[in-house]
Amino acid sequence: MNAPANILEQQLIYPFGERLPAPAERIEVAPDIFWVRMPLPFALDHINLWLVRDEFAGRDGWTLIDTGASTRDTRALWERIFAGQLDGLPIVRVLCTHTHPDHIGLADWIGQRFRAPLWMSLGEYSTGRTWSIRDERSVEMNLAHFQRHGVQDGPLLDGVRERSDRPFTSLVPSMPGSFRRIIEGETIEIGRRGDKHGWRPIFGYGHSPEHVALYDEGRHLLFSGDMVLPRISTNVSVFEMEPEANPVAWYMDSLRRYEDCAPDTLAFPAHGRPFRNVHRRVAQLIEHHEDRLAVVLEACRLRPMHAAETVPVMFQRTFDAQQSTFAIGETLAHLHALWYQGLVRRELGADGVIRFSATAAPR
Repeated sequence: MNAPANILEQQLIYPFGERLPAPAERIEVAPDIFWVRMPLPFALDHINLWLVRDEFAGRDGWTLIDTGASTRDTRALWERIFAGQLDGLPIVRVLCTHTHPDHIGLADWIGQRFRAPLWMSLGEYSTGRTWSIRDERSVEMNLAHFQRHGVQDGPLLDGVRERSDRPFTSLVPSMPGSFRRIIEGETIEIGRRGDKHGWRPIFGYGHSPEHVALYDEGRHLLFSGDMVLPRISTNVSVFEMEPEANPVAWYMDSLRRYEDCAPDTLAFPAHGRPFRNVHRRVAQLIEHHEDRLAVVLEACRLRPMHAAETVPVMFQRTFDAQQSTFAIGETLAHLHALWYQGLVRRELGADGVIRFSATAAPR
């Protein structure tokens, strides 16, 4: 979640400089690959989307990678793109890296409009379908999850309740009724007829259930989604649906899958600007999480800590109510990583709150 210091950013190369796509503008970032940028109603205020010229199922058009959230502003920008930026061609396939609302929010709307099938992993599609039928019991489970980890009655818990009442469907009004599963080890062909390029899926865990990035080994191009971002570390949290998850370990293991990308790989991330030096960025992200694990462990050596009170130790800054829930989830993820390593014990107190304290040695 935190932005690296400028010295870390200076270790990356931004071939397009400070240039960003204007609203409803596309920028060509590689032959037949175009960058589109959409607004988001969050502190993270944008998402990058990618149009790739394609011939798919006998139709000439575009494969779209991620869609943006379903908001009035985003739909209006897409209408402008449909009218003036697609060279008169349809979108023939929608490929979503994962099921978070900013990535899949308009997949059904676009898919139905153009008869474009959805491609994504089974884990992501299934999770999206599950979230789309979230009920009152899910809201209560979410509240109980935050209370178990130290959030007391007051503004923060009220904020959790308010956001729980505005579910996934507020930004993803409908999920496509079917999809084509992306399988680890396959090659996805994208390109014009006679000029196809093979993209290898790189599966990733921790940020979402079964995130899919795409790597073109021939041209050294990478759609990195949310797994490898140039300026921020993607959120890695424990949620109520999987309360004993170990997402920091899963995420760090997943990052190592990018180490076999070519040194000059050009990455197209979901947030931030296209960049080179993926290997260095992966190392930075791993170093960041190792550092945070050490800081959290030291705090647990001083006294038993629950996740909510560990947030200031982990991040050393304040958050608004929405960001606080992500910060607690990510702090808990680091506590769980230490717990699974045997470096802390996890105990439920008489007050119903889970606290973590350092052990004498790893088990």
